[in-house]
Amino acid sequence: MSHVDHFSYGLITPVLAYVMSSIGCVLGLLLTMRARLSTGPSRLRRLIGGALSIGVTGVWGMHFIAMTGFTVGGPIRYDVPLTAGSAVPAVVVAGAGLFMASHGGERLIPLLGGGLFTGLGMAGMHYAATFAMNTAARISYDPLLVGFSVVIAIAASTVALWFTQRVGGALATGGAGLIMAIAVCGMHYVGMFAMEVQPQISLTPVAGARGSDFMLPALIVISVLTLILLLTVVLSPSEQEQQDDAALLAQLETVHSTDKPLAPAVSRRRPRPPRSG
Repeated sequence: MSHVDHFSYGLITPVLAYVMSSIGCVLGLLLTMRARLSTGPSRLRRLIGGALSIGVTGVWGMHFIAMTGFTVGGPIRYDVPLTAGSAVPAVVVAGAGLFMASHGGERLIPLLGGGLFTGLGMAGMHYAATFAMNTAARISYDPLLVGFSVVIAIAASTVALWFTQRVGGALATGGAGLIMAIAVCGMHYVGMFAMEVQPQISLTPVAGARGSDFMLPALIVISVLTLILLLTVVLSPSEQEQQDDAALLAQLETVHSTDKPLAPAVSRRRPRPPRSG
C-alpha cells in the first residue's frame, strides 16, 4: 500500500477546514431559521441562500481545504469539470432538505426527510469530489466506513435542522452550525480513511489539474459568495423583529375585521312648516 497521509501539513488544514465549514453552516442555518418566518419570494431566497452557504462554503470549500493536506506518495490531479460540478449535489439535494424541513414546520416526518436529504447532499458532494481525483494508484473504499460517514452526515443534518425549527434564536442556531461543521469534517475524514490506495506502475502522466491551480479561483468565489450571504443575514430582520412584525400585522388585521362602518348621521333639525301662500 502506498504512503497515505491525511495531515501532511499538520493540524493547519483540519483547523482551517473546520473554520470554513463553520462559517458556511452557521450562515446557512441562520438563513434557514429566518426563512421559517418568511413568506413568498423572501422565504425562497433565504432557503436558496442557506443551501448555497451550506453546500458551497460549508461542505465544498471545507473539502478542498482539507484535501490540500492529503498525499498518497505520488502526484494527485483533479478533473476540473467534475470537481466544480461536485458542488451541485450539495447545493441541490441539501436545498431540497432545507425546503422540506422549513415547510414542514415542527412535524417529525418533514424534519427527518429534510435531515436525510441534507445529509445525502453532503455525502454525495464528498464522494463526487473524490471521484474527480486522479492518481496513478488504484483506489477502493471500505463500505462499512463509507456507510458510517453517510450516517454521520444525516444525523448531524437532522439535529441541526431540529435546532432551527424547534429551538430558534441566533445563539442556539449558531451553536447548531458549529456542531454541524464538526459533523461535516467528521464525515469527510471518515470517508477519507475509508479510502484504500494501492500503487500501480504507470508510464503515462496523471491527467488533470493540480489542486493549487484551481484552489485560488475557488477560494475567491467562495469568499465573495460568503460575503454576500453574510450581508444578507446582517441586513435582514432578526427573528424577534420578524415575530414583532407578524404580531403587529395580526393586530391590524383583527382591528380591521372588527371595525364597523359608522351609521349615517341623522339630522336633528325640525322640518320647516310649509309657507303660506
